[in-house]
Amino acid sequence: MTFENEDVLPNFLKEQITNCPMQCKTDETTGQTVYRCHNDLGPLDWRELRKMLPKIADFGLATHLTVNSDGKAGKGEVGLHPIQSDQFRAPEVILGCGWSFSADIWNFGVLAWNIIERTELFRQVHDAQGHYNPKAHLAEMIALLGPPPKQLLARSDAMAGVQWPTAVKNEAGRLCSNGREYFDGPFFNENGEFLYDDLIPTRKLEDSIMTLEEKERQAFLSFVNHMLAWLPEDRQTAGELMEHPFLNG
Repeated sequence: MTFENEDVLPNFLKEQITNCPMQCKTDETTGQTVYRCHNDLGPLDWRELRKMLPKIADFGLATHLTVNSDGKAGKGEVGLHPIQSDQFRAPEVILGCGWSFSADIWNFGVLAWNIIERTELFRQVHDAQGHYNPKAHLAEMIALLGPPPKQLLARSDAMAGVQWPTAVKNEAGRLCSNGREYFDGPFFNENGEFLYDDLIPTRKLEDSIMTLEEKERQAFLSFVNHMLAWLPEDRQTAGELMEHPFLNG
């Protein structure tokens, strides 16, 4: 959800970062860290807080993964079918590599940027007819993050021969048996070169943060870079991110 007044969440986030660390306590039974809920979002007319609008509505794409006793995905377990709403879709999903909980960290990185900058990080994910365009989405990722590592592309090629247990119709209504078919790949040639260079914009991630002062900008850029990594295993966990200076400075 978001608010009709776009200042509500950015102002709340700024207040948390500037004035105090997030209040929490440790559950004596489970050892889990529990963060305090907030019902005070600032000096706003209460009517502003009632004007909530749907922002992310991908509940139909949510998929269950088994979690073991240490809170991590089951050993070797990955999801195969497409997940996530268009602007938040992680690269391993588009490339059909299989995905796990680290795809949620990518989501959070995009969402954090959107909140801070009050606009979408990925702006060319849809074509003129409003349909999802994975080629343009990957092109924008390349512009912001640099080219994907060959390790990720090798996974994509390997998974191209793996058939889903159940075929799924894509947006065009075509029945698809793997991620490459679903998103109309391949997107790279055998040398790892992107096939649609003309779609790559000139934007750079470090130049796209305009609302923060230099010190905060560098801290936030570091924070986001720990989430928006091509390789899922290069993204930090939620627990690791909580220790980042941007949240504790």
